Amino acid sequence: MLGRRQYRIKVLQALYAYFQGGESRLDIAEKNLLRSIDKFYELYYLLFSFLFEVIHFYAYRMEESKTKFYPTADELNPNLKLLENRVFIQLKQNQDLIAQIEKYKVSWTEEQNMVRKVYQKLKTSKDLTEYLNSGKISYREDQEFMERIFRKFIAKSSDFQSYCEERNIFWSDDFDIASVFVLKTLKLLTESFSEKDKLINLFVKDLDDDPKEDQRFIRELFRKTVTQTEELDHLIEPRTQNWELERIALTDIILIKMALVELLNFSQIPVKVTLNEYIEISKEFSSHKSKSFINGILDKLVTDLTEEKKICKTGRGLMT
Repeated sequence: MLGRRQYRIKVLQALYAYFQGGESRLDIAEKNLLRSIDKFYELYYLLFSFLFEVIHFYAYRMEESKTKFYPTADELNPNLKLLENRVFIQLKQNQDLIAQIEKYKVSWTEEQNMVRKVYQKLKTSKDLTEYLNSGKISYREDQEFMERIFRKFIAKSSDFQSYCEERNIFWSDDFDIASVFVLKTLKLLTESFSEKDKLINLFVKDLDDDPKEDQRFIRELFRKTVTQTEELDHLIEPRTQNWELERIALTDIILIKMALVELLNFSQIPVKVTLNEYIEISKEFSSHKSKSFINGILDKLVTDLTEEKKICKTGRGLMT
């Protein structure tokens, strides 16, 4: 489900920790990297579980209102449109999603105060009122409202975000991107999505989406950037004549080394893809000056290494 860019970012973070002395053993550092990726998936399913919990709390309070001494007509005959939302029903009946939530042993028993806060904001919102009273009955409206609930009341909940960050060290950096993936999942659902379909298949578009190949890519990119680091230094130094490697930001050096590892070792990844990916990542993790520096160094390296026939790509168009 994660794309190659997210995997590259995960490797970058793991390499930064490794070169900073966070973990001296390569095998343990690699295990931590793979664990951080698994933890991303756990967060993805946790977000869905919390969405369910908020709606289940909404249903509970609706039933509770009926037992008041003097319930109103609306409380006795509540609008059930949210509980009958077809996207919500599809998801809560999906066997794959249920299994994943059970796998990660997600429970909200101790977090009811946080659930209540999100419920209160949803319950009193203009969004809910408009949805319940729209007079429309369509799958698309149900889908858009589920997206809105998640985006406005869960992804933007500071209490929930703090809870996630406190629960796991990896989730501080992962929360926003995991939220984006939940929104993408909701957007990609169709009326034909069944309880036996796998959620992850929504993201699998072609044969290139191969989990085993992705794991090989992650392991090799991480290991070779570490084990070939001195060799990579020798390649970089002549192209940075006005810079001392020790004075270049560690993040910038790691990004250049990762790009070199891809260029020299991954014959099926086009040169242009590698360059574009690391320039885009540098925009997020480096300064504006760093981005220009990395771009310039990589351009020089590609030109020189191509002339030296050290970059070997197999397949049409992979050198451009």
